[in-house]
Amino acid sequence: MPRAIMASQRASLVTMADRGGKAPAWTSAAAAVDVDAEVVIVGAGIAGLATALALRRLGVGAAGGGVLVLERHAELRSTGAALTIFPNGWFALRALGVAHKLTSRYDAFETSRVTTLETGATQVFRFAGRKSSSGDVRVRPMHRKALLEALAEELPPGTIRFSSKLASIATEKAQDSPEIAVLRLDDGTVIRSKVLIGCDGVHSVVSQWLGLSEPASSGRSAVRGLAVYPDGHGLKKELRQFLSEGLRAGMVPISDTDVYWFLVNNTIPAEKEAGTDPAKILREVTDNLGRLMPAEYLDVARHSDSDNLSWAPLLYRAPWAILRGPAARGPVTVAGDAFHPMTPDMAQGGCSALEDAVVLARALSRAATPADGVASYVAERRGRAAWLVAGAYLSGWVQQGGTNVRGVRGYMVRLFRDWIFYRFLFPRLADTMWFDCGDLVEPNAEGKTHSE
Repeated sequence: MPRAIMASQRASLVTMADRGGKAPAWTSAAAAVDVDAEVVIVGAGIAGLATALALRRLGVGAAGGGVLVLERHAELRSTGAALTIFPNGWFALRALGVAHKLTSRYDAFETSRVTTLETGATQVFRFAGRKSSSGDVRVRPMHRKALLEALAEELPPGTIRFSSKLASIATEKAQDSPEIAVLRLDDGTVIRSKVLIGCDGVHSVVSQWLGLSEPASSGRSAVRGLAVYPDGHGLKKELRQFLSEGLRAGMVPISDTDVYWFLVNNTIPAEKEAGTDPAKILREVTDNLGRLMPAEYLDVARHSDSDNLSWAPLLYRAPWAILRGPAARGPVTVAGDAFHPMTPDMAQGGCSALEDAVVLARALSRAATPADGVASYVAERRGRAAWLVAGAYLSGWVQQGGTNVRGVRGYMVRLFRDWIFYRFLFPRLADTMWFDCGDLVEPNAEGKTHSE
């Protein structure tokens, strides 16, 4: 059992007024009460649910709800039509015990075809790098909601408290006790927790409280959508990309009926004008930005499900801010986009969040105190997270032909992209996606893991 978290309060999610009773089932917003928890996770996205599950796999809260996930929405968020899970993500999902639930639903693919529209030249390469793949450890695109549900299904009822918006964070230290986090929700609820983990996205309240720098703009935005063909689309299972000056478009089948597509563009005023109106977004893609794209791509865009169409800026946290920024304070830390937001150009946002979950749970289970566990996790993750952010930014900048770079410089960037990047550099970047974050191994009674 984890020494820092389990101790004598396994069933710790109790109200102050009901210390002898059973833990309440948090399935929706509740009346204002005082609550104790071993671990509070803010955000029920990929990072939050995976971290909760990783802690559960190591025994945290196994006897009665020691882990509480706060989600400000009324249900699991479906924002983001789809994502691609690379080998590092599958290693983490295997450790979490849910990989088999997804590999049976989604087919793998290995090929990417990139066509430069100005010249008509097409390059074909392995999207997963130069390493061989087998079994479930392969590249697979999937519905984001399917991943969230696969993780959430493994959590005990009541782990997620929906419609719970964080209002403030503080810490306090009782005599002869480790420092704890004190959270206040907008409904007046006060929660005291031995560990607080912010998994609340790019604009994280927890990361702001820690003092991490605000995410920066990459100078690019992305339209993302999910096309639905009830009678089947007939597309080959591969990633197709189309490059033009200041644009990168792509599409990849997720199932026999669904196709994920995107259009990355240098940021333009029309993004704000379209806002969240699906009709305006689609019209901007088909009539303006993507009007010169191939007919097959435009057909996919026109089959979009309006509930899964979005247009948003691509943000990232500078690698040096990840390496040196205050990502932990006492028992408080962050994971996923709250720690290391990155552009989607290496499809590592979700995969790196899954890595975080496994590493963080393992660090907390082995540490003498929650603060020690948090510090160990941050030290282990800083370097890899900073590298992934830098690699994603570089990959996107080059593939875009140099964001907002024109003239001779733009020509040189595109020449580098077409003749060097895809052939030599991208395979090396892809090889870093074979990182294995390791297993979740529960310590024995002496505090050693079974493998030690």
